[in-house]
Amino acid sequence: MLHKTRGVVLNFIKYRETSIITRIYTESFGLQSYIMNSVRGGGKKSKGKISFFQPLTQLELVVYYKKNTGLNRISEIKCPEPYQSIPYDFRKSGIALFLTDVLNKCLKEEEENSELFEFLSNALLIFDHLPENYLNFHLQFMLKLSRYLGFAPRSAQDILREIREHTGGLQFSAEEENVLSRLIEYPFTQKIDASNQVRRLLLDELITFYQIHVEGFKDLKSISVLRELME
Repeated sequence: MLHKTRGVVLNFIKYRETSIITRIYTESFGLQSYIMNSVRGGGKKSKGKISFFQPLTQLELVVYYKKNTGLNRISEIKCPEPYQSIPYDFRKSGIALFLTDVLNKCLKEEEENSELFEFLSNALLIFDHLPENYLNFHLQFMLKLSRYLGFAPRSAQDILREIREHTGGLQFSAEEENVLSRLIEYPFTQKIDASNQVRRLLLDELITFYQIHVEGFKDLKSISVLRELME
């Protein structure tokens, strides 16, 4: 049976000569995998199609859906609002790579979660439209995403306490705690001043925080790229 749904692309892998298998977080069915034929190569059928499956692309889909099926198929696909800055700003592209890494580790449920999907869709569009002051975006994204994953901190002290319980010894500086409190409280669009050093420290602490709550949250391949952006 065919269904309409929105989706956020997480990744794809090559399959055979011209096909791919793509993982998409959908509004109606949660995490799903789809096989797409004739999207690679130089033929007329494949021309431009691979661009739909770049990580974090937002799509409108008509899909076949059968529960407990490993691979479904896509009948129709379109991208109603292509990103205007994420693919072309190297800093935003680096942050987007990291966000993709985080989502691939965290999104596992094959069930509808409309609130989570709406958060992802809106957050990514805000990120694309921010002309400046977006270097904290990945930190805020992780903090706000944790609410939909079930382990949102109420305060900076909540994070500090949990990390201490699991690793011991961590002590936030006053500046770190102040910045972290504002990251929790403020919307994406509000400017939050922070040095690159504080961003690096908070990133490491939030990764530890996620490791406490998300099984298998390790080996983030994009972390080196993100750290270079904060040099």
